[in-house]
Amino acid sequence: MSNARPAAGDAGIIRRANDRQPLPFDPIEEAARLWSQRSGETPRMRAVTSLMRVHQLVLTELDELLRPLGLTFARYEVLVLLSFSRRGALPLGKIGERLQVHATSVTPLVRRLERAGLIRRTPHPEDGRAVLASITPQGRAVLEQATDAIVAAQFALSALSEDDCEQLTALLTPPRKAAGDF
Repeated sequence: MSNARPAAGDAGIIRRANDRQPLPFDPIEEAARLWSQRSGETPRMRAVTSLMRVHQLVLTELDELLRPLGLTFARYEVLVLLSFSRRGALPLGKIGERLQVHATSVTPLVRRLERAGLIRRTPHPEDGRAVLASITPQGRAVLEQATDAIVAAQFALSALSEDDCEQLTALLTPPRKAAGDF
């Protein structure tokens, strides 16, 4: 499969993973070799280390892609969540719950989005203790640009085929379910 990807349009230049200077060896395989000399569960150690490294690489690429729009992937997720809600608004607590992040992590995300004019915070009309975040028209426009850029970049997974993505999702579902994710 080719590593070529479509241009990201207004979002700027997509930084390609193969632009990085590769190491002369696979550090995960070397760690697994050393790990196997001292401990068991080497296949799981290798798998979790690979998973965490890919997470870092994907998040870095997506954050770099969204930076020209004043977003991080975490802020993008808030905009997506609000756009998916029936009213375009959710209480901050519900945002944290649905994104599976601590409530203290939601407030700074919302503040940054509000300062950028992408969301608006208002008192909840039925719960005096809660605050609603609602996406603004400007937020919807930026969300559309960001989504176009992310889709053009194939969610930073251009090295995987669609079948690979389906298999990866299937492989990751049992640990999520076992952890009570759903």
